[in-house]
Amino acid sequence: MTASEMSTTEDKTLLIVEDDRPLRERLARAMEARGFTVAIAESVAEGRARAKEAPPAYAVVDLKLEDGNGLDVVETLHSVRPDGRVVVLTGFGNIATAVAAVKYGAVDYLPKPADADDILAALLATPGGKPKPPENPMSADRVRWEHIQRVYELCGHNVSETARRLNMHRRTLQRILAKRSPR
Repeated sequence: MTASEMSTTEDKTLLIVEDDRPLRERLARAMEARGFTVAIAESVAEGRARAKEAPPAYAVVDLKLEDGNGLDVVETLHSVRPDGRVVVLTGFGNIATAVAAVKYGAVDYLPKPADADDILAALLATPGGKPKPPENPMSADRVRWEHIQRVYELCGHNVSETARRLNMHRRTLQRILAKRSPR
């Protein structure tokens, strides 16, 4: 084990950057119960400031924060503590943002809702190790629904533009958007 790996395993400091207050507080309590010393932030600016004042060994960062992109926090964390392990959480996962997160220095990328055990496993995983398959993967219908929601959001909630980009009829898209998300 190298000196940097040892310092990361002995140092149990964790920064959680999440703008959803109930999730942030629940995750902080769960990680404290697992032996971490937790600091929390709810914005990009606050996350970057906390990272600079006390670089944590571990971090959990939401991709989409109210004041910007969580990848800015990941970049700051990686620059102040290159051996730190960062996991990115997102409600709208796609391949491009997962690749970007890894390029900025994240060790893993998890879709919400992720429980504390999944996050802990990602934070403590051995580099280069293969992850276990998920216990409860999303259904194909749920993945399709998530993709449609993401494109709809990126198009500024414009139904016609979203339908054009997804190559589907506008009325079909409206029916899908009116339904609840599949399980």
